[in-house]
Amino acid sequence: MDKLIRKPADAVADIPDGASLAVGGFGLNGIPETLIRALHAQGTTGLQVVSNNCGTDGRGLGILLAAGRISRVTGSYVGENKEFARQYLSGELEVELVPQGTLAERLRAGGCGIPAFYTPAGVGTQVADGGLPWRYAPGGTSRTESGGGTVALPSPAKETREYEGRPHVLEHGITTGFALVRAWRGDRHGNLVFRRAAANFNPLAAMAGRITIAEVEELVEPGDLDPDRVHLPGIFVQHVVPLTPAQAADKQIEKRTVRA
Repeated sequence: MDKLIRKPADAVADIPDGASLAVGGFGLNGIPETLIRALHAQGTTGLQVVSNNCGTDGRGLGILLAAGRISRVTGSYVGENKEFARQYLSGELEVELVPQGTLAERLRAGGCGIPAFYTPAGVGTQVADGGLPWRYAPGGTSRTESGGGTVALPSPAKETREYEGRPHVLEHGITTGFALVRAWRGDRHGNLVFRRAAANFNPLAAMAGRITIAEVEELVEPGDLDPDRVHLPGIFVQHVVPLTPAQAADKQIEKRTVRA
């Protein structure tokens, strides 16, 4: 029951090259920065990442991306990372773009043991019809309307079906070998509480991972958390890593906006 691991390096030590990895966070909010840095220091490569976004240049998953450690990304937003765009358009990175709500439900479904579901999101677009560029041919110089060179791997068409006269597209649940998440509070049993926007994708990523590692800003003893306020029960978490005060305070604002 005691899932505590003190050192981030020890927590990620079993993540091998080529592993599939669900990563929590929304923008730079709630990203498991300490675990990502430990994975970078370990040298793990060929990672297949599922995350809402891929961090920014120099923060979050952007650290692994810049080092060439990520081979494939399934996500819904990639607009804040220039290196991501460069790798994608040059054929170095495979990318599956998914509508944000669909990505959230695919992670939740995978964590709940649901293999697939139908949704109206994406009907009538390349999401359903296929043809989205998953990977461009490397070294291509010609440009298409979508911005890259020759498409080496397009997305396949998906099954559609009508329900109550409305078309729906079949989407598959997502499970990964590992998951990295960050929680505001957590106990030794793995029960977690997330704060504000960090609650968007962290619980879903944690559910989808077969082995979930959670870094927590404040570690409490079992019984200290109000059961009615627990966002993710410990059954979904295998390892808990307590952060130091400095690590817990290391939070960067993605876009700072102030009034004149």
